[in-house]
Amino acid sequence: MKKAILFIILLVFVVGGFFGVRFYKKYYGNNIKNDGYVLIPHKASFKQILDSAAKYVDNQESFEAVAKEKDLAQYFKAGRYHFQKGLGNANLVNMIKAGNQSENSFRIGDFGDVYQMIGKVSKKTELDSLKFVNDLNAIATEKGYNNAEDLKKYFFIDTYNFFWTVTPEEFFKKFDDQYNEFWNSERKAKEQQSGLTRDQIYALASIVYKESGGKKDEQKTIAGLYLNRYRKGMKLQSDPTVIYAINKQTNFKEQIKRVFYKHLSTPSPYNTYANKGIPPGPICIVDKNSVDAVLNAESNNYIYMCADPSRPGYHKFTDNAEEHAINAKAYQDWLNSNNIK
Repeated sequence: MKKAILFIILLVFVVGGFFGVRFYKKYYGNNIKNDGYVLIPHKASFKQILDSAAKYVDNQESFEAVAKEKDLAQYFKAGRYHFQKGLGNANLVNMIKAGNQSENSFRIGDFGDVYQMIGKVSKKTELDSLKFVNDLNAIATEKGYNNAEDLKKYFFIDTYNFFWTVTPEEFFKKFDDQYNEFWNSERKAKEQQSGLTRDQIYALASIVYKESGGKKDEQKTIAGLYLNRYRKGMKLQSDPTVIYAINKQTNFKEQIKRVFYKHLSTPSPYNTYANKGIPPGPICIVDKNSVDAVLNAESNNYIYMCADPSRPGYHKFTDNAEEHAINAKAYQDWLNSNNIK
C-alpha cells in the first residue's frame, strides 16, 4: 500500500514537473533568437505584429499562442519594442500591451533649414515627413510665424531621445521647453545689453557656428569680430552666408567647398557680401555655445579673419588690412596646392 502511495506521489511530481517545464518554457523561457527592434504601427493587424516579430522569436507558434491567449490583437499599443535575449513570450506580449517601448536617439545637427531636419528625423518615427512638415507648419502659424522654417531658433544641436510614435506636437514641445529654459533672466539681460533682436542674435550665432566649425575656443573671438563689422556699418562678408544662399536656391543639393568671386553676387537677403547688416535669420541650426558666444562676445578690434592653413579649422585674426592680405594669400596658395575647388 505504501509503495502504491509513493508511486502515485512520484507520478504526480513527474507529470507536474513535465507540464510545469512546458508551462514555463511556453510563457517565460527565452524565445528570442536575434536581438532587435520590432516596430508596431497604430493600425497594425495581428498578422503584421506576428510578421514583425518573426525575425526575432525562436518559436513563432508559441509566441502566437500566448499572444492570442492574452488578446494582443485587441490590446496592443503602437511602438518600437526591444526584443532581447532572455525574454519569454509572456514578457514580450505584456511589454507590447503595456506600451513599454524603447526610445530612439535623434541627432539634430547644423541643418541648413528645418525641412532638412524633418527629412532626417521622420525616418525614425512612425509618421512620414509630409505629416511632420504640415504639423510643424501649423505650430509655426499658431506662434505667429510664416512656416516651420521660422522655428529654426527653437532647435539646438545635440542628441535627443524620442519614441518612434512621437507626434510633431510632442516633438516640438521638447524643444519649445528647452528654448524657454535656455532664455533665462541672465541671458535675457545680456540680450537687452547687446542692442540686438533675438533673431539677429541667432543669425550671428549661426555665422559664428559655421565659421568656427563648432569649435568653442574661437567662437567668442569670431562673434566680437562680426559685431565690430556690424557696428561700423561694414558688410559682414561671411562666406558661409554665400554658401547658404546658393544651397537655398539648389535645395541643398550643391556641395560648395570653396567660395569664388563669382559666388559673391548670389542674389539673396542672406548673402552678406551683397547686403549690409545681419541676415534675416539663422543660416543653420546652432548649438547653445554659439548663442552664448554672441551674448558674451570678446571685446577686440579685429575686422579681418582668414583660415589658418597651419592649424586646420582655426583662423588668423587682425585689424590690419595689409596683414590680412598676406594671410589671405597664404590661404589661397594652400587651397590651390591642395587642389581644393
